[in-house]
Parts: sequence; structure tokens; C-alpha cells
Amino acid sequence: MGIILIMKKTYKGELIKSMNYLAKNPRTIFLGQSVIWPGNSMYGTMVDVPKKKKIELPVFEDMQMGMSIGLALEGFIPVSCYPRFDFLLLAFNQLINHLDKIRFMSNNEIKIKVIIRTSIGAKKPLDAGPQHTQDYTDILKNKLTEIKVISLNKTKDIYPAYQKILNDKENFSYLIVEQGEQY
Repeated sequence: MGIILIMKKTYKGELIKSMNYLAKNPRTIFLGQSVIWPGNSMYGTMVDVPKKKKIELPVFEDMQMGMSIGLALEGFIPVSCYPRFDFLLLAFNQLINHLDKIRFMSNNEIKIKVIIRTSIGAKKPLDAGPQHTQDYTDILKNKLTEIKVISLNKTKDIYPAYQKILNDKENFSYLIVEQGEQY
């Protein structure tokens, strides 16, 4: 009689699985802070992504979003990582005025896909304070018209969400909100 081992899926494990899935696509490229070098929790979800698919960036959020748009215009699928939702605020110009409006500005001729990962910072075991733990999901769901906003609250939803995003034939961009306390 054999032993059957059932592994419980973890939030971080599903993110790792999802990033590995995305990395298999030849068009994906991962960029942001701590995508190559450790420095935040999001880094641990990309440890198996090949280094040649990563671009490490300094802290310049607005430029990062602009680079992501430019890479998408060149045929890549950027996975743009912002380790805290609060950091993404600095990229709102590019996010709201450019990426979200590019279909409208191009009379629906330019349809690019950017996958934006962000996280609501953890308050436990240590509260990082209001400048690192805010949730702007509802605000952006109400403001963005061409970027789909998905909040990953449940472990079971992570991998199917990333599969759907990558396989979206309409080529929409996505803002994925992860839960830092579950990493």
C-alpha cells in the first residue's frame, strides 16, 4: 500500500508557479525592483525565472511604467513589478494617462499587454505603516477603463488568473493586486 502525499497549495507557491508559467512565453520580460537581487517579498516569487528574462531597475516608478509601455509596443509582454501598491502611485501618470488610454488615442489600433504586479503591504508581523500598506484597488477599478484590475485574495485563484491573463486574445493590460500578508 503506497502513501499518497497531498501538498497544500500556498499563496507564495502559486505565485511561483504562475511566474514560471509566464516565463515560458518567449515574449515575457520581468522588470522592476528586486527582480534579480533580493530586497522584497515579491523577489521570492521569481527565483526560478531565468535571469536573462529579467531587468533589474532602480527606484523610478514612472520611468518603469514608461519602459513597460515601450517594451509592449515592441512586442514584448512586460511583467512590471511594483513591490508595494503605494510605490505604484508614482507611475499613475503613465498608467492612467498613457497605458489606459492607448487604445482610445490610437483609434483602437494599438492593443498592448502589460502585466503589472503590485502588492498590498503586510501589517503583520510588523506594520510597515500607511505609506507601505494602502489598497487602491477600488479607486483604480473605478478609474481605469482599458486595464483590467484583478485582486488575488484566494490562493486557488492565482494560477488560473495568470493563465487567463497570458492567454487573453484581446490583448488587454492587467493590474494584479497581490496580498503581501499571504506571501
